[in-house]
Amino acid sequence: MSKSGEVSWKSENLGKRRWAFVVFLGILILHGLAILVFTRGFLLTRTELSQYSHCSDIQQSPCFSPSQDDQMVNHSKGCWTKPAVDRIVIIVLDALRYDFVAPSTFFDEKKPWMDRLQVLHELASQPGSFAKIFKAIADPPTTSLQRLKGLTTGGLPTFIDVGNSFGAPAIIEDNLIYQMAKNGKRVVMMGDDTWVQLFPQHFNISHPFPSFNVKDLDTVDNGCVEHLFPYLYQEDWDVLIAHFLGVDHAGHIFGVDSTEMIEKLEQYNGILEKVVDVLESQSGPGGLHENTLLLVMGDHGQTINGDHGGGAPEEVETSLFAMSLQKNPSSLPSETDSSSCRLDTEKRKICTSSIEQLDFAATVSALLGIPYPFGSIGRVNPELYALAAGTWNLDIFTPESGINLSGSERWMQNYVNVLCMNTWQVKRYIDVYSASSVIGFSDKDMSHVSSLYAQAHDNWLHTKEAVLNCKSESCSTLLPQLKKQVEAYSNFLSSITALARSKWTEFNLKMMGTGLCILVLSLFVHIFTIKKLDKLCSCYLPRGGDFVVSFEAIFAYAAVLIRSFSFLSNSFILEEGKTASFLLATAGMLQLRHAIVKKKMFLEGFLFVLVVPLLRFGIELGQSKQAVNSLFLKSFASWTVSVDNGTNLWIYVADILPFLALVILAYILYYKSITHSSCRGIFKLVAVGTIFPSSLIALAWALDGNLFRPSTIIVDIKAYWIPRIIYVIGLLQLFLLAISQLFGKEKTSGWEEDTIVKVTAMLSAWSSTIIILSGKQGPLVALVAVIQGWCVIRLMTLERAKNDYYDSSTSYSSPVAKWSLLAVCLFFCTGHWCAFDGLRYASAFVGFDEFNLIRQAALLTIDTFGFSHILPVMGLPLIVACRRHPEVQAEKRKPLFFLQLCQVYLMYGLTMAISMTLTIICVTIQRRHLMVWGLFAPKFVFDAVGLLLTDLFICLASLYYFA
Repeated sequence: MSKSGEVSWKSENLGKRRWAFVVFLGILILHGLAILVFTRGFLLTRTELSQYSHCSDIQQSPCFSPSQDDQMVNHSKGCWTKPAVDRIVIIVLDALRYDFVAPSTFFDEKKPWMDRLQVLHELASQPGSFAKIFKAIADPPTTSLQRLKGLTTGGLPTFIDVGNSFGAPAIIEDNLIYQMAKNGKRVVMMGDDTWVQLFPQHFNISHPFPSFNVKDLDTVDNGCVEHLFPYLYQEDWDVLIAHFLGVDHAGHIFGVDSTEMIEKLEQYNGILEKVVDVLESQSGPGGLHENTLLLVMGDHGQTINGDHGGGAPEEVETSLFAMSLQKNPSSLPSETDSSSCRLDTEKRKICTSSIEQLDFAATVSALLGIPYPFGSIGRVNPELYALAAGTWNLDIFTPESGINLSGSERWMQNYVNVLCMNTWQVKRYIDVYSASSVIGFSDKDMSHVSSLYAQAHDNWLHTKEAVLNCKSESCSTLLPQLKKQVEAYSNFLSSITALARSKWTEFNLKMMGTGLCILVLSLFVHIFTIKKLDKLCSCYLPRGGDFVVSFEAIFAYAAVLIRSFSFLSNSFILEEGKTASFLLATAGMLQLRHAIVKKKMFLEGFLFVLVVPLLRFGIELGQSKQAVNSLFLKSFASWTVSVDNGTNLWIYVADILPFLALVILAYILYYKSITHSSCRGIFKLVAVGTIFPSSLIALAWALDGNLFRPSTIIVDIKAYWIPRIIYVIGLLQLFLLAISQLFGKEKTSGWEEDTIVKVTAMLSAWSSTIIILSGKQGPLVALVAVIQGWCVIRLMTLERAKNDYYDSSTSYSSPVAKWSLLAVCLFFCTGHWCAFDGLRYASAFVGFDEFNLIRQAALLTIDTFGFSHILPVMGLPLIVACRRHPEVQAEKRKPLFFLQLCQVYLMYGLTMAISMTLTIICVTIQRRHLMVWGLFAPKFVFDAVGLLLTDLFICLASLYYFA
């Protein structure tokens, strides 16, 4: 070729590369816009306000406020109300189900984990009970961070909180912990370090322990026990928080119905028994805990499998046990007592009630006498409030006022005044929120709210007058008036809560519909571009015979649609991996039948069918909560399964198989690199160089075995240095490939072989990092992927008859469909599933102990999507490069190759986009389903991230391969 012709060719090719990149980038932007718009309508939003409550604010309210002189005389630290308790001990047992605490007689069937916290039953059953068990109802999402945020702010958590701290973990809006610290309460915290992340400057003393390692059942709990009991004898605190994690971690790893869970509950029973003994021993007159309130509570529940995050009854129903060390002088009026009583297994009468977690912040604020958090919309719960004996002794009037009330009247009058402040604060917040937020309330809603508040306020004026007139004369009409006032305030607060839930859990159907329409538009863009490329390819492909659509192509279209439409059922979403493996197996059987009929490539067809059950087996193990007791694989840092130590044969098999798979992969790579004539220079260096990190992986596993005596040096090498070296090598390999692409000489022939070399080098650069993150299952999964990919490529030649004519897209539809189904199977057989507890968080810390958001997020993303998204996208050009067109003239092969490669990427992106479209339709239809936050929302998030990652890597692939 002449120099001018070579320049012209390069210029033309550069234009094509830019054209392809622009198309793929446009699709990425289109998908991103669709997901963003749909997310704005589906994942709920609420605006955080920067206002805080202050002691002086109470002067603006119509309620009775504590006398400043009385505060000085009694040395009270209350400002909105007088404190009813001196100290509060809050023990949080993470993921505490309601049936862990309530007696088994409250349920239809007794389970092994019930009746393990006997100390709570004994305390709640004592005559004249000063202790009570509550069923605490949480608002989804039931993740620990969102629940702690909801408990302390008194607001409704949503999936997206818009505010100044958009990317920060710390809570900046007003909250219970801030008000405690601001108003002189000394707060001590120990346990789950999430508290320190949420409230970094609010604790006088903190003893945080890392909560990331869900396999560790004891470190956090032991740390709590170590610090808890010494503090119970000390005077330098007012509020003590101890957050235990053992039950949550036991549920995640072993499930609720497990020996480990029962052992944890029995351990907690012993701890709580000792705590109560210490508190009671110092609860006498003048004692350290004379007026202390003990709260034992969960932040959320958990399913039988140990999951949480959604809105299922098992997840939102948790427990709260409250005990006052000072006995109550009387009992609640029947109107405010919602108790349900039964006999437990020991024939003791136990009463339980219900409480919304939304009410926790307001109730505790009232008990401590501090301002309610500005954004709290909860109600002061009467039953929890009444448990504190101090609420019966408070009197907002001085003796000189001449007002004389009975015990029940005094309590009711105090409670009404507390509700008055509660109602005034909520009304103030709603007014400010609606005025300042773009996601405010409608005029109709605000008019209804104002009407209810006006009615309650008018009634309060009559109540206030009745209280002031109740002196020496009879007060027989006061109690009915107070009850009427409680009802008026309760109606207002209930209305606000219902309104907030309807708006902050309201789906914006217009936004959701717009997002769906944009995504559907992207499908037409895909299809139009593919068909346009079909016409361009027809200019290079010779026509002969009749146009046909093969049965394999028809099945490919059907398989994509069947899998996508299966998302309309929650059962099929749960079994998505099995559905994909079934469709892949069906495609394999069709290929095997075709091979038998044509009497060629029988080995490839048989091998393809043979390997699918191995994928299915991996999917079964990866998704089964019983996988931890499997006899297939030995436990490792990021493994999903473990081996019974008593089965030596399987232990040996589990040890040998990963090494064997790693050796086979290294040999294949070395053999192809040496024997391939086009593999030279940087590409050969990258491909052959991958053998070194593979050797390091094998060394790390060998050091993890029993061959070497454990030492600090060996542990550091295995846990830190080897993974970090592998990461650095991987980054260096990718950098070299980028340099080669930018400055390497362009070939005018042999581009198929050149592309195969490029793919091999790129997959080599990624493989070591993905395998080290995946653990010992990594080489096995990689080997299966290589075998299946090779079979898909080899079996392509079976699908075309000599005298038939196919569109280019039709001829590639079957291998692309099988490629995408294989990618789905790889996602599930590596132990992942579309739920947040399907993430292997341990993989984010392979090579590191300290937390860095960007680094850990990158590692977790690579582990989660490496086998299923990154490698399949970067390996996709093999389908085109390994398919020869001898009937096409030599000068036309490269343009045809470019067009078909672009077409294959569009087809692969189309399969992903179709799945995403059906997922969006599914979550739109099922938005009010019980499992919307536990199943459908995570499915949407995983598919959205997967689609955007696929589009991103297709864009990068277009820059790398289209040269």
